[in-house]
Amino acid sequence: MPTKVTTREELASLLADHRRQHHRVVFTNGCFDLMHIGHVRYLQAARDLGEVLVVGVNSDASVRALSKGPGRPIVPDAQRAEVLAALACVDYVVIFPEPDPGALIASLQPDILVKGGDWPIDRIVGRDTVEARGGRVQTIPLVPGVSTTTLVQRIRATNA
Repeated sequence: MPTKVTTREELASLLADHRRQHHRVVFTNGCFDLMHIGHVRYLQAARDLGEVLVVGVNSDASVRALSKGPGRPIVPDAQRAEVLAALACVDYVVIFPEPDPGALIASLQPDILVKGGDWPIDRIVGRDTVEARGGRVQTIPLVPGVSTTTLVQRIRATNA
């Protein structure tokens, strides 16, 4: 059985096949450290926007560069990618090493770019790339009170 976790190069070829079938490609990205219900609902909503959902996962080094806090990520990138790939709503997962997904978005050319509702549209990396080719950018509301940062804080407080 082929894996959903793939390389940028393989993914570009796979997406070309989907486009020939007139499938809309939806792209989102994130750290996805300590998966929770907010992630699952977000990814399901993103998948509902098209026929193919691609998830870009920040590498361990890029998570550290984003200053997510001490000891982050908690879960290594290969494991985070595998957990995401296990979700029925996710079609492909690719790990990217850059601090932001701009280059990945430029190489994959998604039809729809999705981010969480905490991102103002004008600050979403890749927006210009997607809109320049006629695609759209959409935000999805967050689940109130649910975040990986909150989970990490609760775990640390319990173990303090």
